[in-house]
Amino acid sequence: MLELGKILFMDIETIPLKYQYADLDEKSRKLWDSKWRNFKDVEVALQYAKAGIYAEFAKVICICAGYFSGKEFKLKAFYGEDEALVLREFKSALEKPHSDSGYILCAHNGKEFDFPFLCRRMLIQGISLPKVLQIQGRKPWEIPHLDTLEMWKFGDYKNYTSLDMLASVFEIPTPKDDMDGSQVARVYYEDKNLERIKEYCKLDVITVARVYQKMQAIEAVKDEQIIHLN
Repeated sequence: MLELGKILFMDIETIPLKYQYADLDEKSRKLWDSKWRNFKDVEVALQYAKAGIYAEFAKVICICAGYFSGKEFKLKAFYGEDEALVLREFKSALEKPHSDSGYILCAHNGKEFDFPFLCRRMLIQGISLPKVLQIQGRKPWEIPHLDTLEMWKFGDYKNYTSLDMLASVFEIPTPKDDMDGSQVARVYYEDKNLERIKEYCKLDVITVARVYQKMQAIEAVKDEQIIHLN
């Protein structure tokens, strides 16, 4: 079994570069429309609600990462309105001397979303990829990182299982009733509450770590063992 201290548990929060479809400039609107032109009966403006998951039309506003140090789980958030700064700070953390041996990243649906999204946005921002994210050209199952969604599938690729669902079946508390992922853009653009998004992201990282522990038949980390570094 992989040593817990070698794993960096993480999650990202993303938002559309422009809040509403109507806010897009003409060139961006045409590019968005062309993305959906082969889908009949699809209202492209309504599809823009999904823009936050496409790296060409969205950006990273928060990255949370946590790791085990003994029995403690240390948690840090990299967040802000300046995406380039957020990405550079996260890259710097990944490349600190104590990371030379290399963390194994772990996220829920990380191989399909978090890892490739970070890579794309780093390149868009002119940031070279840290070694741990140099995964170009690899198939999802060739990426040397952990994905709790993939682990739960056990080779059955028919269904998607949400992190909230796994938390429920493993009886892991997730006090996130006031917000879900679909509300991140609204909370950012309308409420202007980045701190709330940061705390939401942290809770996801804690849940990912606990789900991983449950999958390894390890007692999940307790709240009093969690150290918030910011």
